[in-house]
Order: sequence, then C-alpha cells, then structure tokens
Amino acid sequence: MSKDFKEIVVSRLVNAPVETVWTYWTVPEKVQKWWGPEIFSCPLAQLDFREGGTSLVCMHSPDYGHQYSTWLYTSIVPLQRIEYIQNLTDEKGQPIDPVTVGMPADFPRDVVTVVTFEAVGGKTELTVTQTMPYSQILQFAILGLNQTIEKLVRAVGQN
Repeated sequence: MSKDFKEIVVSRLVNAPVETVWTYWTVPEKVQKWWGPEIFSCPLAQLDFREGGTSLVCMHSPDYGHQYSTWLYTSIVPLQRIEYIQNLTDEKGQPIDPVTVGMPADFPRDVVTVVTFEAVGGKTELTVTQTMPYSQILQFAILGLNQTIEKLVRAVGQN
C-alpha cells in the first residue's frame, strides 16, 4: 500500500450468529439503528444491496445536520464479505465536493470498505477495513468508525 493511503481496521466480537449480524448491513431498518458515530442518528437507509448496486444512507446530528453518502457495492459474498466504495453525496445520491459541507479539501473520496463476518462459536468476528487517501481528518475517521461499530454491537445486543 502506498504511503499516501491509510488503512483503518476495526474488529469486534459480536454476541450473535453471522446470519443476525449480516442483517444489520443488509436490512434498511437495521442499518438505521447503528449507522454513524455516537452523536448521529440514521434517518435514511435506502439499500440496493447487490453487486453493482448503490445504497444511499444519511446520518444526522443537531450540530452537523444531514450528511449523505453512498455505498457502491463491488463484491458481495453472502454471510462472509461485503465490499463497497463510500462517498459523500447530496440527498439524491449525487457526488459532492466535501468542502461544500464544511469538510477539508483533502477529505477522502472513494473510501474502499471491506466488511468480513467470521463465525466464532455462535458469535461473529466482525472486521471493517477502510482504505483511504491520507487526510487531515484521519484521526476523526478512526474515532468515527470505532464509535459506529460500537453502536452496531449494541444494536445487535438489543435485538
């Protein structure tokens, strides 16, 4: 990997079988329970969950308003792996310049995300890897991904 790119890896052992955890990535109502860091809710998750499909998700907070992004699925191996490319967009799913929503000019675009699911004795080892160009917001990306996955773990536990 080039030094200009950074890989962020977050893993959690989720107290649920793979089949259950998988639905939290593939069912809109379940994505809405966890998508976004701690201060955000997810008012919208329009999923087109298939290779070549594009999902539109929105996270919202009183301080930052609505922030939309798309997930363009490049590979799906049922119950094992999801790969997608994430980008900031407007509410219609059209790409935007991150500066227009208050992000720095080097805000990463085309964030490659790989989610893997591994059965571990009735539980799931969930690993999310994001590869992105280096950006001054990298520390916030690491914090945000950790918080988001913690919300997912809690949501699954409340199921």
